[in-house]
Amino acid sequence: MKLRVENVNFSLAEKQIIEDMNLYVSEGEFVGIIGPNGSGKSTLLKNMYRALKPDSGVIYLDGKNLFEMNPKTVAKKMGVVGQENEVPFDFKVEEIVAMGRSPYKGLFDGDSLQDQEIVAKAIKQIGLSEMKNRNFSDLSGGERQRVVLGRVLAQQTDLLLLDEPTNHLDIQHQLQIFDLIKGLGVTVLSAIHDLNLAALYCDRLYAVKDGRVLLAGTPEEVLTSKSIYKIYGVWSDVTIHPVTNKVAITFLPQSLGKGEVE
Repeated sequence: MKLRVENVNFSLAEKQIIEDMNLYVSEGEFVGIIGPNGSGKSTLLKNMYRALKPDSGVIYLDGKNLFEMNPKTVAKKMGVVGQENEVPFDFKVEEIVAMGRSPYKGLFDGDSLQDQEIVAKAIKQIGLSEMKNRNFSDLSGGERQRVVLGRVLAQQTDLLLLDEPTNHLDIQHQLQIFDLIKGLGVTVLSAIHDLNLAALYCDRLYAVKDGRVLLAGTPEEVLTSKSIYKIYGVWSDVTIHPVTNKVAITFLPQSLGKGEVE
């Protein structure tokens, strides 16, 4: 599953939010989008999963114009975890995860034995088997986030679009979720707030600021002290971790960090 964004622009209330955005995700890649709050990361993803529509430009899914594709076809190819995960009615965990099977069924079709097995596996993957009969409203923020991810896992798509998928999760569950996503072997595009997690799991990164792609490349290429200051305005010490062999970032007070990037 491949994804390509070409010259996408989007404005809201006459304010340009995304300007001439270009990016691609090759099959099997785990690509991260980083950038400060308000940089356009979530808006870009919303254009990709059709919650919003670009003013101009084209988004291609496996070479086809995304906005010319049948919604059900898209749902079989693309799974989404957004930041807004409120459920209008109170469902049980198992019922919400089972909603991920909807693209594969007719209007009045019930769950097949295969559907039930897929749902049970997804609930186990997110570590909520013992809570499958709990109401969604009774869960913590982190547990709700895991349920939403479980629904996407049950959808069994080859492409995942994730907007801060570990938001509200503690460190243990952050690592578990990213390990799980990475282990699926599917194509992933994710907005990620934590730069160390982005460095640890992503094959490539796009750094976005003020609605534009500022930098693109591997974590080693993008996450330098100079670029982090350019993107976020903070000083940092960047090294290669001796255990992971990945970029490791320590953020510094301004009084200590200025000399690192000049």
